[in-house]
Amino acid sequence: MTTPTLAPAATDTVPRAPVSPWPTFWIACIAVFLVSIDSTVLFAAFGALTAAFPAATPADLSWVLNAYTVVYATMLIPAGGLADAHGRKRVFLFGVTLFLAASAACGMAGSVPLLIAARVVQALGAALLTPASLSIILDAFPKEKRTVAVSLWGAVGGLAAAIGPSLGTTIVEHLGWPWAFYINLPLGAVSLWFGALRLREAQVSGKKARIDVVGMLLLIVAVGALAMAITQLDSPRWSRLELSALAATSAIAFGAFVAWARTSSAPLVDLALFANRSYSAVNLATLAFGTAFAMMFFAFFSYMTRIWHFSLPLAGLAVTPGPLMVVPTAIVAGRIAAKTGHRPILVIGSLVYAASGLWLLLVPGIEPAYATHWLPGLFLSGIGVGMVLPSLSGAAVAGLPPAQYAVGSAVNQATRQLGSVLGVAVTVLLVGHAQLTRADFLPLYGMHVALALLTGALCLAVRTRPVPR
Repeated sequence: MTTPTLAPAATDTVPRAPVSPWPTFWIACIAVFLVSIDSTVLFAAFGALTAAFPAATPADLSWVLNAYTVVYATMLIPAGGLADAHGRKRVFLFGVTLFLAASAACGMAGSVPLLIAARVVQALGAALLTPASLSIILDAFPKEKRTVAVSLWGAVGGLAAAIGPSLGTTIVEHLGWPWAFYINLPLGAVSLWFGALRLREAQVSGKKARIDVVGMLLLIVAVGALAMAITQLDSPRWSRLELSALAATSAIAFGAFVAWARTSSAPLVDLALFANRSYSAVNLATLAFGTAFAMMFFAFFSYMTRIWHFSLPLAGLAVTPGPLMVVPTAIVAGRIAAKTGHRPILVIGSLVYAASGLWLLLVPGIEPAYATHWLPGLFLSGIGVGMVLPSLSGAAVAGLPPAQYAVGSAVNQATRQLGSVLGVAVTVLLVGHAQLTRADFLPLYGMHVALALLTGALCLAVRTRPVPR
């Protein structure tokens, strides 16, 4: 008796339908959405934190924002290397887990030092998941669709950062400042659950990723000392000599960081990346735009609540039209960039963003006139952010080989965060004091215009135009 042979299943001979990359995109973007919201939601909660911790000065409380941003920026770069070497899915899921645990700890913090410490841990988780998420998305999409996917990824982050303050006002007003952190938990759990089930692990390089501790410490000292010097510039607790010493420490640490990167066998930042003129221009532009972006949001809430005397929820509602322009603008801009390259979008978007700053510099007065005096500037800023922020992310990785996606993106995202540190520090210095007048905002919006124009000028050197087939 012979054993019958089984015929191959019919499905084995039928080509399988390609797997859609969009579920992967949304799983990765949920986590990035939370990270980006967290980078700006405390702009709205700053007043609530001042009331909750009355013994702390505005300069002290600025470190609830800046400690997160400095650590996030410096850890992004080694995190990109860790994702490439040890598995993007693995590093992404670990980063989400750490971010959620630290978010819970932030909400439960009973003092400013504990809150700052929890924010540092939260920044570590955020840094691990961010470059891994972009690499996961780049792996999921075919090459011809990556420009649009990266633009959308950047748009999600830009939208989240933009709506963070408006969402924060509602949460803080009705639930209290701890819920600015607790709100991360349900959405983060969704990303963690579906990420574990649906994400696939790309083939890892197997190359051991070394963490450049010396480079990290030098960069933290350089950025932290500069931010401290700026925020404490008018503080009676610091003498001019001490502030000058802080600024000198920052300069020396940054010089040492560059020197170390040139000689180290595994530096935090591979300076060879900057041999590409376009990549260098994108990162300098990202630094300028990141500074202006942080200044814009911090200044908005100060103006609305302290010059026009809007309530916090009303100020949150008032900022919403700008962020609503980001995603549709980014979608259109991404499609155009896929055909023409990023330079036209970046230059025009920078000019639009400069126009928004010029409007806010010249038009609004001390009497509330939202629809005619503020809303046009808000629309311009939303369009400008939608054109520039995602396009900077896309342009940064456009010319890199796949093996450098995570690290190249991480350097660019870190540069934006360093800009945010400077923007927060300058804004706290100029409008963080008790008595505010309209005149206090004039230098701030003047810098907004100048930084936007600088962004556009730097982007003239960007070369990412697709090569015709």
